[in-house]
Amino acid sequence: MNRRRSSYLTLVALCSALFLITACGSSGAGSGSAAAEPVGDPVVGGSARLVQVREPVSLDPAVLANNWVGQSMLGNALFGTLMVDDPATLEVEHKLATDFSTPDGGATFTLTLRPDLVFSDGTPLDSEAVAFNWNRHRDPTVASNALAQASQIASTEVVDETTLTITMRSPNPHFAHAVTSSSLNWIASPTALAKGPETFNAEPVGAGPFVLTEWTRQDRMELERNPDYWDAPRPYLDNITLTTVSDVNQRTNVLASGAVDLVAESSWSALTRAEQAGFPTQIVPEGGGQYIALNARRAPFDDVRARKAVAAAVQLDGINSAVFEGNGEVPGTLFQESSPFFADIPLQQHDPEEAQRLFDELAAEGKPVEFTFLATSLVEIRTVAETVQAQLAAYDNVEVDVEVLDYAAFMPRYAARDFDATIWSADVQEPHTTLWHQFHSGSSGNVAGIADPELDAALEAGRLATSPDERVGAYTTVQQRLADLDVGIWYVRAAPSVIHSSDIHGVRMYALGSPLPEELWMAESG
Repeated sequence: MNRRRSSYLTLVALCSALFLITACGSSGAGSGSAAAEPVGDPVVGGSARLVQVREPVSLDPAVLANNWVGQSMLGNALFGTLMVDDPATLEVEHKLATDFSTPDGGATFTLTLRPDLVFSDGTPLDSEAVAFNWNRHRDPTVASNALAQASQIASTEVVDETTLTITMRSPNPHFAHAVTSSSLNWIASPTALAKGPETFNAEPVGAGPFVLTEWTRQDRMELERNPDYWDAPRPYLDNITLTTVSDVNQRTNVLASGAVDLVAESSWSALTRAEQAGFPTQIVPEGGGQYIALNARRAPFDDVRARKAVAAAVQLDGINSAVFEGNGEVPGTLFQESSPFFADIPLQQHDPEEAQRLFDELAAEGKPVEFTFLATSLVEIRTVAETVQAQLAAYDNVEVDVEVLDYAAFMPRYAARDFDATIWSADVQEPHTTLWHQFHSGSSGNVAGIADPELDAALEAGRLATSPDERVGAYTTVQQRLADLDVGIWYVRAAPSVIHSSDIHGVRMYALGSPLPEELWMAESG
């Protein structure tokens, strides 16, 4: 099998890994319990029972989320992937595509597809199909999960059946990682999409390793091998049963009972329990993580002293104990030490005396720190808000209320940036893909409302640079400015992971913990 690889510019020459994958196995991602002895060649046949975290509302790839808490297993199964990246090196491996390159520093790209690709309905997966899908993502009325990534595209031009030229709104040499980490990576049949959402949900059409045969909502999805999949002998499995289990304890229980073979996971506590029970786990460590965004657009957090006071007052180990049973990984720095972008610049430092001094100083000026923490009804999120409220109650001249909303009510408030403090995430793998979107003053994804010329300039420099030294310099400045500005309080790293039985092999994840179902195989078929 001929697999062409393109290097992620010259970054991999700087070091052997962006994020250290502990005890890395053949999958390219793992944790301590995932490093098993070789088990031989993959076995063709058999079936597997897999668990995802969230039930899809639609099978339209624009609606599915390509991450470990979304529907990445399902999307990869139905639609395949244009390309994937290795979390340890950021090297890009081409799949349905054979090349994605830029001749001009990211101003334009050329996407080349494998010849003679077909969807499961027999229609061609050609450059027109990719252009149709990517242009749909760019349409705000579609409400695509990949709108932030797709909106970077100014236009697409079909050159021939296998070649598509993409012109960017502004240069981005690192756009390949925006594709791999989003649903731009999934191409659906334009013919099937044109039949409308109800018909597409009943019979989704992609060119992935599996096809859907049954979907019982709130129960299970049955998928079987696509006989026309381009990468034979993959997929190795004959069938997949995919269920959704949102409750973390229930996910652990169904695996322990032997009812399923593999679960996508997002909880540090669940990972710890699984490892203690002897289950193999695999995780893609990332930088950044979840943070308490302090809205700099309005009082009190339009004053940097208020942000600094709260950041200095909050005790992160207390949040870790209350929410994650002490098992969470608290981010001390933006990047992990194994990253070439690592700089020993603390994101925040606990300093009760400095916190009280700032609270008193602001109160003396007639600006006491009073704010409402907007939380969702999810237990972990609500507990973070209530823990912060309890910790700040020990200080004078600061008052915190907690407002809890269900997800449907929370999202309009978040979208309008109508909050003082709330929880959001900035999980950092390829730095530009996350950091510009989250913290540039010109980005619609700037949740905290930070507008800092020095930070903007460093983010632009990191966006345009192609040499390792230039990028390291730019993102060192970014880290310093984020720390100086106290844009939020980073309290836990993400845990993009899977837990599985010892009978299933070939577990491989890319980008934001997105598993590849075509690589899975069972030790015993039948």
